[in-house]
Amino acid sequence: MNPPHIPVLRDAVLEILAPKAGGRYVDGTFGAGGYSEAILNAADCLVWGIDRDPDALSLGRAMVERFAGRLTLIEGNYGAMDRLLEARGVSAVDGVALDIGISSMQVDRAERGFSFRDGPLDMRMSQRGETAADLVNTLPEGALADLIHELGEERFARRIAAAIVRSRPFDRTAELARIVRKAIPSKGDGSGKGDRIDPATRTFQALRIAVNDEIGELKRGLGAAERLLAPGGRLAVVSFHSLEDRPIKLFLQRRSGRAPAGSRHLPESAEPRAPSFRLLTNKPLVAGDVELAANPRARSAKLRAAERSAAPAWPADLAMGEAA
Repeated sequence: MNPPHIPVLRDAVLEILAPKAGGRYVDGTFGAGGYSEAILNAADCLVWGIDRDPDALSLGRAMVERFAGRLTLIEGNYGAMDRLLEARGVSAVDGVALDIGISSMQVDRAERGFSFRDGPLDMRMSQRGETAADLVNTLPEGALADLIHELGEERFARRIAAAIVRSRPFDRTAELARIVRKAIPSKGDGSGKGDRIDPATRTFQALRIAVNDEIGELKRGLGAAERLLAPGGRLAVVSFHSLEDRPIKLFLQRRSGRAPAGSRHLPESAEPRAPSFRLLTNKPLVAGDVELAANPRARSAKLRAAERSAAPAWPADLAMGEAA
């Protein structure tokens, strides 16, 4: 079965991880299984695929059968990957791959509520808990504006929040998108309506990130990977916008000993710690022209990678608060 989307920067991720016979690897964001399949085809190794979306795990059953005994799927959050694997008798792995954010197959299904096509205003990756409708219908206007500004990086957040509050309740994506578009000033004033993206994109991004606690999950996942990787094990993380890339960059800078002096995250008086990672990418890797032509989703993708040292993992509350 061919995956319903092309895994972004697949070849670069594979080159970073360099799968080996007998190796053990984690695909922390299994999705359609693109990275898992590439790793399993590259070497006679074992892969644990983690996803909180039960639909992804259901679709992955055929791949489990095809790679009998080599692929194990786990329902759960990649931020708990160390605990999830420890419960299965695995204390260390040779590589971790993470593809942060939403998958194409989630966007492509209107009934999941991630896209502008008419569907329920849901956006839950796990299909459990608070929905996007719950947020837009109950948050005070100020809190909603702050959420859209911080997680969507939307300059018209206050105008959008006011329009939402005036028009709520909402239960459909298409109606919310229509109200957001109307709230943004027309083309010609720098609003971004002439851009290639839909004007409602940033608001929908903010709601999705909030519903799924994606930034918190990313920080927890980086710390979990640090604890799980064996010395010499490699971490490859693909992100798609600055909100994701910044904490990845910060984490790897801190853990590789490249923290700026006097940082509020690592004050000068803090006891120095041995670097737990060695950077493999001083600058993020991006897709080339061939991949961009075949897969436009790769346009904003950035890959950062590092190799685990033999130093102990740092405490969870140091450098980023990844346990937060």
